[in-house]
Amino acid sequence: MPAEVRVFGDAATLGDALAAEILERYARSDGQFLLGCPGGRSLRTTYRALAARDADLERLVIVTMDEYLGAPAGAHYSVRRFAFEEIARPLRLEPEQVWFPEPAYPDAYDERIAAAGGIDLFLLASGASDGHVAMLPPGSRPDGRTAVLALADSTRRDNLATFPDFDALEEVPTHGVSVGLGTIADAHALRLVLHGADKRAAAARLLALADFDPSWPASIVHAHADAEIWLDAAARG
Repeated sequence: MPAEVRVFGDAATLGDALAAEILERYARSDGQFLLGCPGGRSLRTTYRALAARDADLERLVIVTMDEYLGAPAGAHYSVRRFAFEEIARPLRLEPEQVWFPEPAYPDAYDERIAAAGGIDLFLLASGASDGHVAMLPPGSRPDGRTAVLALADSTRRDNLATFPDFDALEEVPTHGVSVGLGTIADAHALRLVLHGADKRAAAARLLALADFDPSWPASIVHAHADAEIWLDAAARG
C-alpha cells in the first residue's frame, strides 16, 4: 500500500509540523527515544524548529545514517560535523546522545539499535536524481544492513548540490558507511521529506510508485506500515 502523502505550504511550515510530531512521540515514550536523522539540506527546517521549541530531550538519541570514509571531523561534508553542529548543539544534547556507524564494525550498529528497542522514528531524505536514501544506491536490497559501500556516481553528483563547497566531482568521496534499507524498514515509523523545486522530479517518481522498487531506494516507504511522505508545495508541483 502506498505511503500517505502530506503537503505543506513551504519548507518552514513542514519542518514545524514534523518537529511537533517528534515531540509528541517523544512525550508518549519511555526510556531512550531513538530518532534516525539524515544530514544534508532536507531536514534542516525540522531540526531548527525542534531546537526553537527548547524542549528537555535528555532521553533522545540521534541515530545518524552514514558517514564518508576518511572524512575529517571538521570537513564541510562530514556527517559527524553536521550532527554535532546542526542537531546536537542546538538541542543541548550530550555527545553520548549521538550515535554513528563505525566502518570497522558496521554490523555492531544494527545490534546496538536493536538492543535499545529499535528506532522510534526515522526521518528520511531522498536524492534528487537517483532516489538514494542515506548512501544507498539504486539496486540496494530491502533487507540490507549497515555496511561499507561504494557511492553511486549519481549520488556523488547529487552531493555537489548538497555540499556546494565541493568544486568538482573528483572531490566527492567514493565510499562510505551507511545503514541499510533493512535498518530503515525496521524503524517503528518513517517520515520522508522532500521540499523545493529541485526535488519535484524525485517526488513525482516516488509518488508514481505503489510499492518498493529497488531502482528507487526511497520507495522503501511504500513497504512500511507507518510511513508518510512529507512535501512542500514546490516539491509537489
